[in-house]
Amino acid sequence: MKRAFAFLLALMFCLPTAAGVRVKDIAFVRGVRDNQLIGYGLVVGLQGTGDTLRNSVFTEQALQSMLDRMGIAVRNGVLRTRNVAAVLVTADVPPFVGVGSRIDVTVSSLGDATSLVGGTLAMTALAGPNGVSYASAQGQIAIAGFSAAGQTEQLSQGVPTTGRVAAGASIEREVPSAFDPLGPVTLELRNADFKTATRVSDAINAYARRRFGLAIAQERDNRTVEMRRPQNISYSRFMAEIGDLAVQPDTPARIVIDARSGTVVIGADVQISTVAVTHGALSVRISETPEVSQPAPLSRGKTVVTSRTSVDARESGGQFAIMRGASLKALVRGLNQIGLKPAGVIAILQAIKTAGALQAEIVVQ
Repeated sequence: MKRAFAFLLALMFCLPTAAGVRVKDIAFVRGVRDNQLIGYGLVVGLQGTGDTLRNSVFTEQALQSMLDRMGIAVRNGVLRTRNVAAVLVTADVPPFVGVGSRIDVTVSSLGDATSLVGGTLAMTALAGPNGVSYASAQGQIAIAGFSAAGQTEQLSQGVPTTGRVAAGASIEREVPSAFDPLGPVTLELRNADFKTATRVSDAINAYARRRFGLAIAQERDNRTVEMRRPQNISYSRFMAEIGDLAVQPDTPARIVIDARSGTVVIGADVQISTVAVTHGALSVRISETPEVSQPAPLSRGKTVVTSRTSVDARESGGQFAIMRGASLKALVRGLNQIGLKPAGVIAILQAIKTAGALQAEIVVQ
């Protein structure tokens, strides 16, 4: 793991850092966004892996209601099927989607079903937060995981109780949008930063002066840039040309740490003052050696088994390394000089931050 960590850091140094990024990759138009839909439905056709109706009352009630709408009276009967499962159906509606368009849906089990493999989602209405239905979903469910069990062993991969229906929902009503193509166009940065907003505004104005002979953009804060679309160009063509403009975004000095997986991501603008660091690890090994104690001949003693304990303590590492400089390369070189694993790197970075020698924000996930 330590070699892979050093290789990834070396690869970062080999990548170009001055290349520009397209505006559409770091910003989006306010009002042009996805909308989320949700619905409650039933999956049928399972091979005995559905909900237990005694334990999942809502599944039985939904099944009875569906059969009632089809003219089949089962209210006074007792249902014992295991081929039905209650599910939640979710979907994201992209912007500018019209009536009749198809979108993907995700199906997740609600009850105690063990698998949705082979199931078919019955027609389900999908509604927005306002309670209005905008789409209907139906179709065969594709499951990526599986589960198989015997009497003494069980094998599973992925999550067999969650699946996806490709193009399974049809838009029945357009989702209202707050976007106004006739008014000012506002770009919102995905990562808020004053310098990045200024660079985006300057790039757009430099393009507009060459293309239209006037400046059209103005940064409002660290997240938004407002533009005035010229009258002699359509909105789609205007946004296509603006989106391809190259900008060098500015990134904050930040270190992201994931202690569970041992992942450390260090930003290029991280600065560190001169500091001496040492890191050592104490390992203690305890071994038990059984010994047999026998009594003397013709004695009334008993043969017993005793244990001989050996304790060995060793401390590795402990060498000092001086890390100095104001660049990411100097920081990584100093950490590699000590020869740390990712867990040790995390501890060292947090200690340097506590000492006040690390001029960066540490984000622990």
